[in-house]
Amino acid sequence: MKKKKSTTIMLLPLLFTITMLACEKNEPVNSTTPAYQIKASEKLSIPAEIELPINSPYGNTRIATYYATGVQKYKAQQKAGSETGTYEWVFVAPKAELYDVTNKKVGTHGAGPFWAITTADSIFAQQFTPARTATPDASSIPWLLLMPKTGTTPTGIFSNVAYIQRIATKGGKAPAAAPQSLSDTAAVYYTAIYRFSKKN
Repeated sequence: MKKKKSTTIMLLPLLFTITMLACEKNEPVNSTTPAYQIKASEKLSIPAEIELPINSPYGNTRIATYYATGVQKYKAQQKAGSETGTYEWVFVAPKAELYDVTNKKVGTHGAGPFWAITTADSIFAQQFTPARTATPDASSIPWLLLMPKTGTTPTGIFSNVAYIQRIATKGGKAPAAAPQSLSDTAAVYYTAIYRFSKKN
């Protein structure tokens, strides 16, 4: 009788563990978190247009990856070659918050464009010539490969960064409807993954 009681007690922790694992497995995955989006982005196929250069023989190393959520800002301008009163949208700047793989808000992204984690960790970027872009999703802003902006010095965590990739974009395109006046502005929601890499 004692032996049966002892066996039952020993089995209880095992049954508890199995039950907990089954519950965890059945929990819904929150695909909206920065952590999920960053992890999912690692499985994406990167278009050749924005791939990092091979940089033989040592290659490149990723310095940081952030998830951005915010807006792409636009303003109206007179459409070139058109009659007075015909306007089009022109891009102004991004405005977004940056999150890391722990879902923690760590920095900002804004006009320049720049990315800043602290006052001691920032970088400005510019397009390559010709521009390196790809558009896997026609309903969203393009994916990009950028370089540090000439005349600026990346600092802190970004000090050795040679490449910035914008991938996994969702949204952010200018409104389909043309502006009705020169004073019109638009802020279009978007998300993206930004990767920062250095040459080895």
